[in-house]
Amino acid sequence: MRFLHCSDVHITEDYFALPLRKLGWRRWVALVELTAGGRAKAYRNAQATLSTIAREAGTHGVDHFILSGDLTAYALEGEFRAARAALAPLAPTPARCTVIPGNHDVFTPGAARSGRFAQHFGDLLESDLPEYRREGAFPFVRLVGEGAAVVGLCSARPLPTPGLSYGSVGPAQLEGLAALLKDARLDGRAILVVVHHAPRSSANHADGWHHGLHDADALLKLLPGPRFAVLHGHIHQRYHHPATPERPHLFGAGSSTQAGKEGYWLIEVQDGVVVGGTKHVPAL
Repeated sequence: MRFLHCSDVHITEDYFALPLRKLGWRRWVALVELTAGGRAKAYRNAQATLSTIAREAGTHGVDHFILSGDLTAYALEGEFRAARAALAPLAPTPARCTVIPGNHDVFTPGAARSGRFAQHFGDLLESDLPEYRREGAFPFVRLVGEGAAVVGLCSARPLPTPGLSYGSVGPAQLEGLAALLKDARLDGRAILVVVHHAPRSSANHADGWHHGLHDADALLKLLPGPRFAVLHGHIHQRYHHPATPERPHLFGAGSSTQAGKEGYWLIEVQDGVVVGGTKHVPAL
């Protein structure tokens, strides 16, 4: 079986064409990152790049497409609409596509309160085993064929101020994950757990407090060995830490649409085990 994993596509509106009042003060701060930081230029073609990656899922014979969060730059309505349009070949069928939110998708309290991500992608939060939900839609489960399951977690939560981007899965979702892993319907399946924040950096260390997944160790402890993989984004580097007897495979998709660094993983599953992955660059 084959899975395509991408992340951090950051589809970006033209912020300078919008009234400042509509943006709100958090996005005013973000304008520095968009301009001086070069983010607007880096993601100018993000929607087209994501569309290309979605089409290439068919070319590669992918069984399931996974996007591990940060669909938007700063959680504007138009950015969500554009992300949904880019995924049009896949998104109408939850059995083919898993998408979870990232911290940029809940960038403002208003976006979080209104459930803006769920307004556009709520149909992709359905679960084949809904009895294990503990926090809203999470964790949700997709049974993919006879040999794999994809589990979606949410680590993205509204934070008090720009500049902080840490996350946590939380005890409720971890308890739900622990319970579903004991379900006999998952026996013999590889388990791909999708979360936005990175359990480990590219150097195989815990990420910084202000940026990292605060309950990474608790998550990894539940997923020992090559039957399991954690697929994440958040860190804009593409890397793979192979599984150990104590820990799952870790696949960081980086930023799949960042100009000059475009790319994604094709992850292979065989006989109920994750056997590895290869990096691919979209044909733009």
